[in-house]
Amino acid sequence: MRGFDLTPYRRTTVGFDRLFDLIENNARLQQADNYPPYNIERLDEDRYRVTLAVAGFKADEIDITAQQNLLQISGRKAEVAEGDHAKFLHLGIANRNFERRFELADFVRVDRADLSDGLLTVELVREIPDAMKPRKIAINGKGEVIDLKSDKDAA
Repeated sequence: MRGFDLTPYRRTTVGFDRLFDLIENNARLQQADNYPPYNIERLDEDRYRVTLAVAGFKADEIDITAQQNLLQISGRKAEVAEGDHAKFLHLGIANRNFERRFELADFVRVDRADLSDGLLTVELVREIPDAMKPRKIAINGKGEVIDLKSDKDAA
């Protein structure tokens, strides 16, 4: 993705600025650090799940913040007193602080989050407002408007 120039596309398109900014920022900020590892699943047409492997973190050490078009998950381990350090012969389980950011599409909101067996799962739902859903407009039908979603449900 590095070295790909989006300038020609920016000149010939209108209204895609946010998309091009996301692509460029992602390429620029791509981190070599993949901690903690995560999965993104599509459960249904409008439902998604983000799963992070956060072994060793308690629920009160993880902070989930949802803003418009951004999901931020961070983990902060409590400070350990000087005399409380164990003498590890091998330290393979990472317990360092982390911060993960996920760009969300319009109208995607966090439904719930669960922490179980060292896995943090965050359920996401896309809810398109009624005003933006497709509608069928009747011609010469005295202003009659039919909601296509309910029309499909009835069939």
